[in-house]
Amino acid sequence: MIDAIYPDIENLHQNDFRWLCCRAIVSPRNETVKEINNLIMQKVPGEVKCYKSIDTVTNIEDAVHYPQEFLNSLNTAGLPPHELSLKVGTPIMLLRNLRPPNMCNGTRLLIKELKDNLIVAKIITGPAAGELAHIPRIPMIPTDLPIPFKRLQFPVKISFALTINKSQGQTFKLVGIDLRKECFTHGQLYVALSRVGAPDHQYILLPENNITSNVVYREALQ
Repeated sequence: MIDAIYPDIENLHQNDFRWLCCRAIVSPRNETVKEINNLIMQKVPGEVKCYKSIDTVTNIEDAVHYPQEFLNSLNTAGLPPHELSLKVGTPIMLLRNLRPPNMCNGTRLLIKELKDNLIVAKIITGPAAGELAHIPRIPMIPTDLPIPFKRLQFPVKISFALTINKSQGQTFKLVGIDLRKECFTHGQLYVALSRVGAPDHQYILLPENNITSNVVYREALQ
């Protein structure tokens, strides 16, 4: 599937940004998306630059209960990882609103330069497509974890592959749908299958039994 959606990935730097913004791989699960992104980035030429976050508890009295190593290990779909590995030329997605309407949560960009405390990238989706943007590290407090802590990191993730939820509202010319792990909520499969207008522009990867489930709330059918 990777070769079908991103052919000749070794020559990624030679492609126009419009080539990248019109294709993606989607999957229901965040762990699958992470696995695919890591596999593709290994094929992209260039040096990896790793940025480590600074993680702190919001209440200083909790510091003794949650050591640094534990905070570093925490991950959630809406939060960048503690160790963020990036390469020039790879696509990324914003995880926070920085400068609406041009730089919002879900905006995709193409990395042009990786500095110690700044990412220079070209916006490839939305009304400002083609413009250069500067992304700083910002403090982020996750709302879907029971532990109150703050992560200082660049608010981005690699976006060769996206979760189906993150792809909602976007339209592509070519999409790979990884369904090795089933959809787990109402409407996910429909969202994945409706990212492109033509069925022959979709590639679907199924588990070995070639069967996947479509989750639908019974109330929606009544």
